[in-house]
Amino acid sequence: MKDIIIKELSKHLPLSKKQIENLIETPPSSDLGDYSFPCFTLAKKQKSDPIKICQSLALKIKSKDFEKIEAKGPYINFFLDRNQITKSILEKIQKQKDTFGSSNIGKKKTAVIDMSSPNIAKPFGIGHLRSTIIGNSLAKTGEFQGYKIIKINYLGDWGTPFGKLIAGFKKFGSQAKLKKSPIKHLYEIYVKVNKSEDFDDIGKEWFNKLEANDKEAMKYWKKFRELSLKDFEKIYSLLNIKFDVISGESFYNDKMQATISDLKKKKLLTESEGAQIVDLSKHNLGVALIQKSDGATLYTTRDLTAAIYRKKKYKADCLVYEVGSEQKYHFKQVFKILKLLGHKWAEEAHHVDHGLYLDSDGKKFATRKGKTIFMEDILEETKSLAAKEISKRASLSKAELEKRALAVTRAAIFYGDLKNYRSNDMVFDIKKFIDFEGNTGPYLLYAYARARSILRKAKYKKSKVKINQVSDKEKALILELSKFPQVVLQTCKQFAPNLIANYSYDIAQKFNEFYHAEKVIGSEEESFRLALVDSFSQVLKNSLNLLGIETLEKM
Repeated sequence: MKDIIIKELSKHLPLSKKQIENLIETPPSSDLGDYSFPCFTLAKKQKSDPIKICQSLALKIKSKDFEKIEAKGPYINFFLDRNQITKSILEKIQKQKDTFGSSNIGKKKTAVIDMSSPNIAKPFGIGHLRSTIIGNSLAKTGEFQGYKIIKINYLGDWGTPFGKLIAGFKKFGSQAKLKKSPIKHLYEIYVKVNKSEDFDDIGKEWFNKLEANDKEAMKYWKKFRELSLKDFEKIYSLLNIKFDVISGESFYNDKMQATISDLKKKKLLTESEGAQIVDLSKHNLGVALIQKSDGATLYTTRDLTAAIYRKKKYKADCLVYEVGSEQKYHFKQVFKILKLLGHKWAEEAHHVDHGLYLDSDGKKFATRKGKTIFMEDILEETKSLAAKEISKRASLSKAELEKRALAVTRAAIFYGDLKNYRSNDMVFDIKKFIDFEGNTGPYLLYAYARARSILRKAKYKKSKVKINQVSDKEKALILELSKFPQVVLQTCKQFAPNLIANYSYDIAQKFNEFYHAEKVIGSEEESFRLALVDSFSQVLKNSLNLLGIETLEKM
C-alpha cells in the first residue's frame, strides 16, 4: 500500500522513491491516517516552514486511491480508500495463495547457510538449538525470496578433544555400554577426561595421529561420528528440519595446506614461538593462530578453507554463518583474512549471531540442578505438556494426539525463540512457551485452526467477492495483511526472523479483534467476511511456514 503513496508523492517532490519510502511513517493512531509523510526533510532543503509545505503538497495530490488526505501540522496524513484496498489485497492473496509475500529478488543467486553444528560424541545439547531454529527460518525465508539455499550442518568433528576421547575410551570404554547407549557412554568419558590433566598430552598425541590418518585413530573416530549422526537424526526428525549437506571440520583436512600455502605466498604468515600466525593488530583484530608449533591446525584455518571451498563448490553469492555471539571476534578475523587474501566476495560473508538461552534465574540454560540438559529430554517434556493441554480440549485417538502434540511442541519452541531478536539472550521457559494464550506458538496455531473452523462451518467456497462496506476492524486487518511482503523482505535483508514472528502475532490479534466485533456467518456481509477469514488464514499459514511451524486444521 505504501507504493501508492510513493507514486503520488514522487510526482511532486525532488526526492527519489527510495528516499520517500524511508520517510513514510505509520501513525500511532488510525485517526491520523493509514500512513503519514513528515515534511521536515523538505523544510530543511527548501529552508521553509514544514507546515506550509504540507498544506501546499496536500492540495496537489489528487487520487481515487484515498478517502482523504489531510495536512496536520508538519505531517500529511493519508487515508486509503478502504473498499479499493480491501478488494485489491483480497484478490491478490486469493490468487497467489502459498506464494503471497514471496519475491524473486534472489533469483539466480545462491546463499550457503552454515547452521546447527553440534559436536560429535556429545548429545545434542540445548546450546545448538538456536542455530538450528534460526538457520532453518533464514533458509525458508531466503527460498521464499527466490534464492537457491544450501543448508550445511557443519559438525564439530575435529580437534584435540577427539584425541582425548579416543584415549579416554581406550581406558574407560565399554563395548557393551557403547552398543546399549552410545552417546551417553561417550559423553561420560568426555566429562571424565576433561576433568583430568592426565589426558592433555596423550590427547594431543592421539589427535596428531588423527591428523596423520593413523588407522587405529581413524577407526575410533569414524565409529564415534557414525553413532553421533544417528543420534542427531532423531532430533532433526522431531524438529522436522533437513539439511542439503552434512559436513564437518574433518572434511577440510586435506585442503588446509593449500590455504596455508596461499597465506605464505601473500606474505601474511608470521612465525611466533614456533607457531604460524596472521598478525591483524593493525586492523584491531589481534593475532589469528593458523598452525600450532606441533603442526596441528585450528578453527581459523579450517574456516578459511571451508569458506574458499564453499564459494567455489556452490558458486555462492552469499555465505551465512548462524553461530553464537561468542564467535564474533573469530569471524571478524576470518573475514578480514579472506579479504587480505584478495577474496572480494568476503564482503558477502555474514556472521548471523545469536545470544544465549537463560534459565528463569538469568543464568546460562545449560544445566538443571547440576545436570546437563539434552535436547531429546526437552522435546519429550514439551510434547508431554502439549498432549496434556490438547487432551483438555478434545478426545482424540492416540495417533492424532501424538501428531498434534508434536506440531504444538515445534510451534511452542520455535516461536518461543524466534519472537526474540536473535542477538539478545532469552529466557528458555517451556511452561510459558506451551501456553495456549498470549504471545505463544500454540496461540497462533489456535488462531489459524479457529479461522479454518469458521470456513468449514460455513462450507466456504472461493468466489468473486462483492464488498459493500468495510468496517474499521476489517480495514485494520486488511492493512496488516498487506504488510506481509514487506515484512518478509526486511526479514531477509536483516537476517531477523523475529520480524515475521512478531508480525504473525500482530495479524492474529487483528483477526481476533475483527472476529469479536463483526458477525461472520449469517451476516449481510458473509461472503466478504468469509473471504477475509480465508485470506487471514492463508497469510498466517505462509508466515508460520517461514518460521518452520506447520499449521493444524484442527486443535
